[in-house]
Amino acid sequence: MLTKQTLRAASGWLELGMPEDALNELKHLSEEDREDRSALELRLAAEMALRNWMDAAETAKLLCMEAIDEPNYFLSAAFCLHELGDTSGAKTWLQGGPETLSGMAVFHYNMACYLWTLGESECARKHLNLAFEMDETFRDSARHDKDLVGMDL
Repeated sequence: MLTKQTLRAASGWLELGMPEDALNELKHLSEEDREDRSALELRLAAEMALRNWMDAAETAKLLCMEAIDEPNYFLSAAFCLHELGDTSGAKTWLQGGPETLSGMAVFHYNMACYLWTLGESECARKHLNLAFEMDETFRDSARHDKDLVGMDL
């Protein structure tokens, strides 16, 4: 019962825009409960909100190992690695995710960003075009994305 209350409280802190308080709340969990998927998801959200990319990358990787079929964890892990400056690692991590990723516009958009950053312009353009075909709203995001500066859109 205490675990559910703690998770609910941490979630509440996140909803209020107070990620540090959410992380502090999660510290009240037992070591075992802190490794539970729900607790890890809350921790990841708080770490990402705080832009604590190193810890967030590690948390996302733990989630990937726990749920290898969940594409969003791979997206998060790759994004955190990219934010840390490890764009090559981000690309590799994202490519190692579940096949369902290839059916997601955000996968192709993020791959385009990583590839463009790495100087792989032709592949970047292919992924970006796929993202646009799947979801036209990414076109506006691309116009303002610092990772795609210099690409003809």
